[in-house]
Amino acid sequence: MTDAIRAEGLVKQFKGERALDGVDLTARTGAVLGVLGPNGSGKTTTVRILATLLRPDAGHAEVGGFDVVRRPHEVRRLIGLTGQYAAVDEDLTGTQNLVLIARLLGLDRAGARTRAAELLERFGLTDAADRPVKTYSGGMRRRLDLSASLVGRPSLLYLDEPTTGLDPHSRNGLWDVVRGLVEDGVTVLLTTQYLEEADQLADDLVVLDHGRVISTGTPEELKNRAGKQVLEMRTVDTGRLPLATKIIEAVTSTPATSDGVLTSVPVTDAGILPEVVRRLDEQGVAVAELSLRKPSLDEVFLALTGRTAEEQSTDTTVREGA
Repeated sequence: MTDAIRAEGLVKQFKGERALDGVDLTARTGAVLGVLGPNGSGKTTTVRILATLLRPDAGHAEVGGFDVVRRPHEVRRLIGLTGQYAAVDEDLTGTQNLVLIARLLGLDRAGARTRAAELLERFGLTDAADRPVKTYSGGMRRRLDLSASLVGRPSLLYLDEPTTGLDPHSRNGLWDVVRGLVEDGVTVLLTTQYLEEADQLADDLVVLDHGRVISTGTPEELKNRAGKQVLEMRTVDTGRLPLATKIIEAVTSTPATSDGVLTSVPVTDAGILPEVVRRLDEQGVAVAELSLRKPSLDEVFLALTGRTAEEQSTDTTVREGA
């Protein structure tokens, strides 16, 4: 099976600053490639190059076997793109938006209306089809925007932070839509700074930081690469949590984090668990929960960069696409 996307050594500069500094990535056909990183890491710039909206200053990229610089028209026939913010016309109805796009893509009137109706039904928007988009909720607009990117039946779909600004319910609904598209054989390139989103949807991950690839692999491989497990504990009496936290830190010789309800600490040896239980029992600390788990992608990002994704987002120097 050929790769749907292959990029090597992509470089892009804006005002002397490198937004991309030699990015390599590969997306397998029929899979979801998650491009993970905070604002300013190079995610959107990468998508714009792969969508033929920007030319790289150096490097090479192919989409569906076509060079993005030499054969952009062939690339555009293969792809759909949904950006960070809905790009539909708020004064038109849902149906009118989709019919307009279908007509621009060459469908006749009847074919355009049929395709619009199919997509509105698929995305649960039939009841709102004849309402102006300005009356839609944020989640409805995102679903319509995604519908618009699918009018031309693309084999590759670029989703650039598609759930930005959505509430958890709408976000989960959009995740279900993406899963359904992949089941239909669509290859998805998903950029996100939500680590849970990458964990839920991606088959493979590329982690970017300041325009460079700092790690690649499946979500599970990245978690394993962190080389640690995480010990989590809740006490029956939250007033006893500070004492319990000190006990865990003494046993593991590692600083713990606590939010006043849950304490967590990375551990390299699962064999310390019986010793933790013994020490807690000696001090009369009743435990409501004590468990070991693999690190989250947020914790992996911290291990790779020394900061969480949220901290990275407040310390960026390049505005992508500026």
